[in-house]
Parts: sequence; C-alpha cells; structure tokens
Amino acid sequence: MMKPRHLERLSIWLCAAALALAAPAVSAQQAAPEEEPDTLILSDTLNYNDVTKESTFTGNVIMTRGLMTLHADTLVMREDAEGFQHGVATVSSPDKRVNVRQENPERFEVIEAEGLRGEYNGKTDEIEMIGQAIVTKYVCGKALDTIRGERVKYNQTTSVYQAFGGPQSSAQGGRVRSLATPSAKTDAAIEACKRKSTNG
Repeated sequence: MMKPRHLERLSIWLCAAALALAAPAVSAQQAAPEEEPDTLILSDTLNYNDVTKESTFTGNVIMTRGLMTLHADTLVMREDAEGFQHGVATVSSPDKRVNVRQENPERFEVIEAEGLRGEYNGKTDEIEMIGQAIVTKYVCGKALDTIRGERVKYNQTTSVYQAFGGPQSSAQGGRVRSLATPSAKTDAAIEACKRKSTNG
C-alpha cells in the first residue's frame, strides 16, 4: 500500500487527505495519480498522530480538493486499513455551519451542502451532512433542487440522495422537505448556459 501523501507533506497544508466529493485515496496499482487530485488544507493548527494515522486540523479550516471546497472549524482525517480516507468536519458553535461546495462545470452545476457536522466515507464515496442539513443543487446559478432534513446523505458516484427527519431537521416539524425542479427546466437551464458560454 502506497504511503499517503499527507504523511510526506506535513506543513501548513497537508496533501492527500480526503474529505472529498472525489475518488478515494488508494494504492498506485488501483488508481493513476491524475485520477486523485491533491488536497490542500489550510488551518491555524495541525496535530498528526502517526500511530493512528489521524490528522486533526483546527481553526478556520479550508480544504480544497479538485473542484470541491470545505469550510469548518475542525477537520479530523483518518485512513482505514484498506487505505480509504474518512473525515469528520465540525463547527464550534450551533450558530455556525460546515459548508461544502462541489462544482460540475460540464453540467454548469454546483452542489452546496451545509450542516452542523459533515462526514465523508472514502470507501462508499458518500458525504453526509448532519444536524440542520441542507443540500442545494444550482444549475447556471439558479437553485433548482433543495433537500432539507436532520441528515442528508449524497453519493457522488451514483448521484443518489437520502434524507432523514429528526429533532435537528432544518425543515419544519422535524420532517424531510424536498423541492425538485422538473428535468425539462434543468435541461433548459443547461442549454441556456451553453449558449451563453458559446456567445460570451
């Protein structure tokens, strides 16, 4: 198993950690380097434990991996026995939110997610927002789909969403609230962006 890059580049930033909406970190035999984007993490402090393979970033944490950006107060990264990365992002106050932004330029799409806590599972390629969770899909700058709940989970490989209600739901009555735009409107927004980018 190839040693993760973040064991080699401990400084202000740490590359090859992976709370990400992108491919998991695996061995060189399983994935070519170009398939695994570098991860840049900025924070006020970093505490790394070589025994547990766990890194803890605190203070105005900003993580960028490919076209994904995460903002949190604390980010804990660890690697499992198979080499997959797992991360937990949290905030220091109930008035604040973990924020994740994922861009998909090919479809003029941006997914924005927020919650009191964010968890990433590199093995299943899922990100889950927990507590006051909201996930919104924008196409060409327009908010088209929004899911609210106590927990909202998104699989970036399959594009499957799961949402769960509860006392910490961002929707009224502890329920799940989903607002979906017809695919015809989504397709029209994409076409409008294509024309705009071609003419612009």
